[in-house]
Amino acid sequence: MAAHSACDFGGGKAEKLALAKYRQVLWQGRVLNSQFTDEELRGQGRCPLTPEEIGLLLSALGFNNSTRLYLASHKVYGGEARISSLRQLFPFMEDKKSLASSHELSEVEGKASLLAAVDYYVSMQSDIFISASPGNMHNALLGHRAYKNLKTIRPNMTLLGKLFLNKTMQWSEFQQAVQQGHKNRQGQMRIRKEKQSIYTYPAPDCMCKA
Repeated sequence: MAAHSACDFGGGKAEKLALAKYRQVLWQGRVLNSQFTDEELRGQGRCPLTPEEIGLLLSALGFNNSTRLYLASHKVYGGEARISSLRQLFPFMEDKKSLASSHELSEVEGKASLLAAVDYYVSMQSDIFISASPGNMHNALLGHRAYKNLKTIRPNMTLLGKLFLNKTMQWSEFQQAVQQGHKNRQGQMRIRKEKQSIYTYPAPDCMCKA
C-alpha cells in the first residue's frame, strides 16, 4: 500500500528507487508519478499512515502504554526501524510471529492467504480495529465489524494529513483536534450511498427489515 499510494515516506533516494520498483512490478504501472507534491497528497489524506503516525493517533485518542496491540500486516514498509517508535509508545504489541508457536508458523509459512486469514480473524475478535490505509482487507473488516456492531475507528485521513504537516502545533492542540475530528468515526453505523461497496457499508441492504 505504501507503493500504491505514490507518497514519499522520507527514506531519500534509496526509498524512491525501491518504491519505483514495487510500483512497476507489483502494480504493473498502475501507479504513475503523481501530479501532486507529497505535501499536497498528505493534505488531501491520500497517504497511508506510518507506524509513528498511528502511534500518535492512538495516543491522542486516549490509549495509553498498557494498551495491547495486534499488528495485522504481512510486511511493514521499513521494517523494525519504522515500527520501533510505535513499540515505544505501546510496548504490549504483538503480531503473528510473537503469538504463534514455531510449529504453527511452519504450517502457514509462505501461504499468503492463510497468513491474511489469521490477521482477519484476530482483527474480527479485537475490541477495537483501526487501519492505517484503505484497502480490500480494511473494507471487508469495516463492513463485517459494522454488521456485528463492533467498534471500528476510521482515521480521518484528510484531517490527520494536515495535522502531521503542521510542525509547530502543541500536543494539547493536536490531541483536541484529533478527538474532535474522530467523534463520529468510531463505529457509528453509516448508510451505504449509491455506488459504495456493500461489503464496506452493509446497511441498509444487509439489515433485517420488519
